[in-house]
Amino acid sequence: MTRERIVSYKPASEEEEKFIWSLRPQTLDEYIGQEKIVEKLKISLQAAKSREEPVEHILLHGPPGLGKTTLAYIIAKEMNSKIITSSGPALVRPGDLMGILTNLKKFEVLFLDEIHRLPTVVEEFLYPAMEEFKIDFVVDKGPFSKTLNIPLKHFTMVGATTRAGFLSAPLRDRFGIFYHLDFYPEGELKQIVKRSAHILGTEIEEEAAAEIAKRSRGTPRVANRLLRRVRDYSQVKRDGKVSLNSTREALKLEGVDEAGLDELDRKLLHMIIDYYKGGPVGIEAISATLNEEADTLEDMVEPFLLKIGFLQRTRKGRVVGEKAYQHLRIESQAGPQEALFK
Repeated sequence: MTRERIVSYKPASEEEEKFIWSLRPQTLDEYIGQEKIVEKLKISLQAAKSREEPVEHILLHGPPGLGKTTLAYIIAKEMNSKIITSSGPALVRPGDLMGILTNLKKFEVLFLDEIHRLPTVVEEFLYPAMEEFKIDFVVDKGPFSKTLNIPLKHFTMVGATTRAGFLSAPLRDRFGIFYHLDFYPEGELKQIVKRSAHILGTEIEEEAAAEIAKRSRGTPRVANRLLRRVRDYSQVKRDGKVSLNSTREALKLEGVDEAGLDELDRKLLHMIIDYYKGGPVGIEAISATLNEEADTLEDMVEPFLLKIGFLQRTRKGRVVGEKAYQHLRIESQAGPQEALFK
């Protein structure tokens, strides 16, 4: 079952993707948040440029919507080079990757999103390309087969994944730089909202920007989406200025509560409480009860609920946290659960 969620980490349409791109920072100096990563990137990029070398292969991992793709484009721009993009699911055979690799020019950036979903045969084809900047391509079969050794220009691979644990050790070891992007604090999200409002030419109150930040699930992409909905509401229902009242009214209409939870989040928590007495319960049982894909729940719903303590993972399954009971104004029916974590 597929449903559109305003708090989803993925763009709902091509038009929304263009809107998001218009708000993205173009340089590291414009980038808000992830300060340690930005500082280390500046050093690596500056050192590579001074030596006239491509920067090391970089692996970006963390929940969706936090800026992995944005950073990949910034890396290419800072290196004064082009970026070529693809994704793990799009590369089925080594031949799909061969054309991309042989056309790469020196210092160009190859960005592979969802790199953990690369087929094994394609992943193994990448090893010599990343390590020795060459590819071995086998033509023909049987006694007539021969291997063509094709040299490549020195390029930089930037891989992005939401599931770093799914990467094989050989692939992971071929990245020289690893950066984990974490959820943003409200203060940084507020800066992002104000910056985006300025780009859009929208007047916004400090309190309104803070309210949007508080409900953005620690994610810039969600913050920009909420800002867009609030801006539209303020323009139609109010005088065009984004105020605290218009923000609260707009987000109430969208079903996004004070903690950033939407209908699916609340439905999941209520289901575990009502059907399974707060847990523990396995992800497959949750998936079947909600009629949602287990991968969708693990990638798009659980990370934030785990981050804010509304949901907990134990060796026996998922358990609703005390904070969730308080937020939902439900009296906890669960007894002591310490044994679940042993």
